[in-house]
Amino acid sequence: MNKLYIIKIGGNVLDDEKALTHFLTDFASIQDPKILIHGGGKIATKLGDQLGIESQYVKGRRITDSPTLDLVTMVYGGLVNKQIVAQLQALHCNALGLTGADGNLIKAMKRPIGEVDFGFVGDITAESVNSTLLYFLLKQNVIPVFAPLTHADGVMLNTNADTIASVLAVSLSKHFDTRLIFCFEKTGVLRDVAKEETVINTLNKSMYQQLLKEGAFHDGILPKLENAFDAINHGVKEVLIGEHTNLLANTGYDTKGTLITLS
Repeated sequence: MNKLYIIKIGGNVLDDEKALTHFLTDFASIQDPKILIHGGGKIATKLGDQLGIESQYVKGRRITDSPTLDLVTMVYGGLVNKQIVAQLQALHCNALGLTGADGNLIKAMKRPIGEVDFGFVGDITAESVNSTLLYFLLKQNVIPVFAPLTHADGVMLNTNADTIASVLAVSLSKHFDTRLIFCFEKTGVLRDVAKEETVINTLNKSMYQQLLKEGAFHDGILPKLENAFDAINHGVKEVLIGEHTNLLANTGYDTKGTLITLS
C-alpha cells in the first residue's frame, strides 16, 4: 500500500515568513502523496483585534460567533490558504486550496450546545470525508491544502485543524499507509511547556492519561493529543508531533519529536 503523508501546520511557522518558506520547501521535497492542513488562529486573532472582534477560547478551542465565523472564513479560507497554495506552486507542487465545502469534501455537524456554546463550530468523523474524491485528486498528483473550515446546511463551520488532519488520516487509511504529522513551534510534547529539554520522545495512552490527570499539558496541546490518539486507535500507521525542522526531511519524516503509540 502506498504511503500518504498528512501534515498539519500552525503556530509560529505560519507567522514567520522564513520558517514558512523552509517548511514548504521541506514539504515539497516529499515524493509520496501528501495533504497539508493549516491553521491560522494567531493571524485571525491579530486581524480580529484590529477589527474589534474579541477572541475567546475554552481548552484551546475557539468560540465562533457570527462575526468570528466571517473572520475565520476570510483568514483561513482566503488569506492563509491562497498564500500557501501560491508558494507551493512556485515549488512545482500542484496544490489545490480547499475547505470542507469544496466538492463536499468534509461535511460536518454543528456542535450542539452543552456546557459551552462553541457557536459555529463543526464536529466531524471519518465518515464525514468524501474519501473517493480525495483519492482521485491524489492519484492525479494534486496536493490538497485544507483550511480548517467545514460546512453543514449551507453554513460554513470553523473546525479544529488538528481534528481535520486526524479525520482525513483515518478516512484515507483504507486507501493508503497513512502517516500523520502535527508540526508546530515546540520540539515535541513537553512535560514542562517552558523547557524544551523536557520533550517526551514516546507517549503511549496510559502515560498520556496519567500526565493529563497531573495537569502536565498546556491547553494548546490537548487537541493535538486527543486527535493523535484517536487516529492511532483507528488505523493510522504513525503519528508524530514536533517542530517541522525535526520531523520533515527528504524521506518525509524521521524519529525526532514525539511519537504517539498505543502501548
